[in-house]
Amino acid sequence: MRLQHSYRMLAGLAVGVTLGVAAHIAFGDAAGLQTFVRLVTEPAGRIFLRLLFVLVLPLIVSALALGVSGLGDLKSLGRIGLKTFAYTVVVSTIAVLIGVGMVNLLHPGQGLSPGLRARLLAQASAVPAPAPSSGATGVDFVVGLVPNNIVKAMADGDMLAVMVFALLLGGGLAATRTEYARRLEEMLQGLYEVTMRLLEGVIRLAPIGVACLTFTLTARLGYDILRQLGAYVLTVVLGLAIQQFVVYSASVSWLGGMSPIVFFRGVRDAMLTAFSTASSNATLPTSLAVAERELHLPSHVSRFVLTLGSTANQNGTALFEGVTVLFLAQFYGVTLTLAQQVTVAFICILGGIGTAGVPAGSLPVVAMILGLVGIPVEGIGMILGVDRLLDMCRTTLNVTGDLAAAVVVARGESVPQPLPEG
Repeated sequence: MRLQHSYRMLAGLAVGVTLGVAAHIAFGDAAGLQTFVRLVTEPAGRIFLRLLFVLVLPLIVSALALGVSGLGDLKSLGRIGLKTFAYTVVVSTIAVLIGVGMVNLLHPGQGLSPGLRARLLAQASAVPAPAPSSGATGVDFVVGLVPNNIVKAMADGDMLAVMVFALLLGGGLAATRTEYARRLEEMLQGLYEVTMRLLEGVIRLAPIGVACLTFTLTARLGYDILRQLGAYVLTVVLGLAIQQFVVYSASVSWLGGMSPIVFFRGVRDAMLTAFSTASSNATLPTSLAVAERELHLPSHVSRFVLTLGSTANQNGTALFEGVTVLFLAQFYGVTLTLAQQVTVAFICILGGIGTAGVPAGSLPVVAMILGLVGIPVEGIGMILGVDRLLDMCRTTLNVTGDLAAAVVVARGESVPQPLPEG
């Protein structure tokens, strides 16, 4: 079913690009074409994007809070929990830095003429002003991370402050072991599940949204957009490959004491399952079996790390989000300061914890970041058309990263011995 829907999304991209390029060649800047774009395809695409945006707040708050709450009491988790958390943060940071570095090195979004880019920005929908915390530096930036009014932060679109609140809420839930706290956790779980069901419905409209968004872009730009799209896909895949075969090889060898060859040979079944399903959650049973049968890891370690990692160790997703935002910034000619790029990287690291481990779960986060740093969100239409392939690739990286984390955390952990009888 998901694969058929992916084909429909790809078909939407093909239809939008083909008709848009044909219209651009046949009619150019004719008033009739511009009127059709302004009154039909552009509003339809913007409605689709608004449907994504409306799900951002409930998804971020519920997913991040539940992700932190799922860690449980860190005192009771002890060494395993702390090692898992530290490894996740470090490796996710490396993944985002690789993505940001690849975009700044290869410049996949550049290449449009200044005239075309100016027209594109002029015809884009109004771009929201960056939230106050995204433009701050130094002490002001740190202070701005802590909201003094969470409702106002949500209304202002200050997503960094909202994320910090969600982290605090999750920490409070993890530390409070009362019946009322569990009820609140159940309510957040319900909000998360409802939001994900709504997201599935919005994604079902994606073929139409993609066709409208790409038609709008190509009708105005012609086929020049295809060169940027190909460069974007290449940049994402190259960044994922570096994280997969360089960073993970180094981590399992230096920190886990296991040969990378042995590791990748042992996890190949999980990698194939992840690539075919594009879902970390759906791959979890295979990952658990691989960890115990092929990698011979202690079951109490692998079960904890892999279960947590299926939602809270999304290195590939974090890398993908960083590359996508910076690519679209280059595409639209939006210059991001160093502070803004640091902000993007920080959100992507948090997004790696709070993004759902299901197909297309990162799209609302990407849409949110675009609005946060002042990038036109229409560009996400290009990404949606090729998202299935990239989703399969980044999910493979996510699952491999979970297994690498289990190898690292398991080193030095002894297998629990059964209690003596009697």
